[in-house]
Amino acid sequence: MRLNDFDFDLPKSLIAQTPTKNRTDSRLLVPHSTIIDAQFNQLANFIKPNDLLVLNNTKVIPARLFAHKDTGGRVEIMVERVLKGSKAVAMIRASIAPKIGSLIELENGVKVNVLSKENSFYTLEFETESIKDLLDCIGHVPLPPYIDRPDDKKDENRYQTVYAAKDGAVAAPTAGLHFDETLLDELSSHGIDHCFVTLHVGAGTFQPVKTEQIKDHVMHSEYYEISQETVEKINKAKLKGGRVIAIGTTSVRTLESAALSGQLRASRGETDIFIYPGFEFRVIDMMLTNFHLPKSSLLMLVSAFIGHDKMIEIYQHAINKEYRFFSYGDAMLLEKNY
Repeated sequence: MRLNDFDFDLPKSLIAQTPTKNRTDSRLLVPHSTIIDAQFNQLANFIKPNDLLVLNNTKVIPARLFAHKDTGGRVEIMVERVLKGSKAVAMIRASIAPKIGSLIELENGVKVNVLSKENSFYTLEFETESIKDLLDCIGHVPLPPYIDRPDDKKDENRYQTVYAAKDGAVAAPTAGLHFDETLLDELSSHGIDHCFVTLHVGAGTFQPVKTEQIKDHVMHSEYYEISQETVEKINKAKLKGGRVIAIGTTSVRTLESAALSGQLRASRGETDIFIYPGFEFRVIDMMLTNFHLPKSSLLMLVSAFIGHDKMIEIYQHAINKEYRFFSYGDAMLLEKNY
């Protein structure tokens, strides 16, 4: 398939800039024989006892830093991954790209040495003993580039799932933002259990696919892990006739990465899995996800799961009905071969 097969016109007014008042206030699109327009707090109506939700418990770190170059030019640093010692991989936004070997000064005076660059990512060395402490001190919530405003206090809570536990993401697993403790308890009371995987979402998730033939695209790598406990819960749910419902594309990528051998196994490591039409899903039966960027790898993942024509139909319906798109937007609950 070609890149233009995954393009669509999206009115800018539909790109959500702020979260809903309450997490479960968002809308929920559910395609069956017809497309149902529901509210997220009605989720229990569309899943069954013995179904199992798989949630990504990664935690967003305050990875956005503001700085300036020696010349005075303003710089924005988005830390992608903290390496050993005082080094990190990051994306840099500046009017003129910084030169290799140059110094950048953060707003608290800490100096950053630009060591190298590969593709869109720089390797930086910070003059500090702990990058984590530095981020906790002066870092900002790493809101996506399509949210056209500065971060505020509310984002510290709302751009984080209620079950976030493991530091490492620079973007939220946004399908999970719709859940609160009350809804999880309600689902549990209906016999719908949940378990956790971890995938530390990287800034590369916002990069559009640029190759004309989508199969030529190379995915960015992200760290994931899945425990034996989670594997056993999934196997048990399937034995009971329950469906495995991945909450978000990051949970999908984790589960399917851990099952590439043909059998789901507890594992951890790096994954650059690219799921596009023709992919054979081995684990998930349903997926809950937000609405994604045109020409994005995430849109291709959705197309692989439900089919390209159905994906186009759903997205056009969402636009016509003015659903909110992207990270702080609404959600859809998809079933394979619905």
